[in-house]
Amino acid sequence: MKDRYGLDLSTSSAAARDAYVDGIDRMLAAEAGVEASLAEALEADPDFALAHAAMARQHQLYVRPAEAQASAEAAVRLSDAATARERQHVEIVRLLVSGKVPQGLDLIGQHVADYPRDAFALSPACGVFGAIGFSGRIGREAELLAFLEPLAIHYGDDWWFATVHAFALIEQGQWDRGRRMAERSLEQRPTSGHGVHTLIHALFEAGDDDEAVDFLDGWLPASDRSSVLHCHIWWHYALALLAVERFDAAWQAFRHNCLPGATTSPPITVFSDSSSFLWRLELAGNPRDRDTWERVREFYEENFAQPIVFVDAHLGLMYAALGETEQLQASISLLTELGEAGRLPAETTGATLARAYAAFINERWSTVVDLLEPLIGQVVRIGGSRAQRDLVTNTLLAAYVNGDRMAEARAFLEQVVDRRPTRPVAGLGVR
Repeated sequence: MKDRYGLDLSTSSAAARDAYVDGIDRMLAAEAGVEASLAEALEADPDFALAHAAMARQHQLYVRPAEAQASAEAAVRLSDAATARERQHVEIVRLLVSGKVPQGLDLIGQHVADYPRDAFALSPACGVFGAIGFSGRIGREAELLAFLEPLAIHYGDDWWFATVHAFALIEQGQWDRGRRMAERSLEQRPTSGHGVHTLIHALFEAGDDDEAVDFLDGWLPASDRSSVLHCHIWWHYALALLAVERFDAAWQAFRHNCLPGATTSPPITVFSDSSSFLWRLELAGNPRDRDTWERVREFYEENFAQPIVFVDAHLGLMYAALGETEQLQASISLLTELGEAGRLPAETTGATLARAYAAFINERWSTVVDLLEPLIGQVVRIGGSRAQRDLVTNTLLAAYVNGDRMAEARAFLEQVVDRRPTRPVAGLGVR
């Protein structure tokens, strides 16, 4: 019994093996049907430790901590009879589910040295929401690429590894090479949400907004609304429509696919994409939609009880847009306290962003510039992609424009020589 990467699996059931391999591929591709496949694997073999571990990760992704912990504990208990590789694989999942992310990342590094083709054990280290992506380290993009490149020889033309390798290249400015790899990956698995997501990032970096719209016009109608990236890929589509000034179409794409209640995507994606897009609409010159901001606030309060770095980085947008000064100041105070105590990976970056957003709403343009200019080189610490962090860049550009500092805006744009994304900022006058 082996998985798709040739690794032994401790199950005697061919049905369990087949369903597990299908579930893992769906998870690696960000496709729908993951839980159904893993449930099928566990029905065929209730003692299959790796299937329990995979289910734990799925629960964690959707912020179901009790279920994630229970599945992880079952995986640990059942792994006693498994191989050394599987026991270590399960331990990686247990650490991540328990919130011990640095220890989990350390073990991933050790694990792939011995088992480089254990793709599912490697995957939590990959991407902008992975263990390296959320490490809070300024050099984490280069770190991820350096981590992945030596492993490429072990994966050959594998469609999954191509997506994570390509994404790491794109975030380091190598978007031409990344695009070619993403396109090759999609030739092998056209339904892969991760493959599509990677390609769209390459197009974004190149400023190829029309091409992104055309591609997604063809791909999205057949995509599954229940996939993990449903909201986020539609968010990219809405951004591309915004970039080509199709504002009504952008709003409709966003409203029907990204807002709370319109998608089953993970809460971190729904909240960050919703608050980010609403803010970007305003930067592009559209009026504020207070009712929609209220909807986002209600979703936040229902889903997030503890600080999460990428969520925290967007929290100030919501409170600032709603004019909820007391909540905003309380949030800034908490993020400052936790950051200064070393309890947040990005330290006080989230607090500084919230201060800048508060200043922006109050039209204190010089304060926005003073807060954001020194932060641009450090905002990578909050996690997320360069496309997502352009929220901060575009806010700074809008402050330049509104403060009648066009020369500084253009000088800032000229500093970034390896990127060509569109900047939908009212009054900037550039694409």
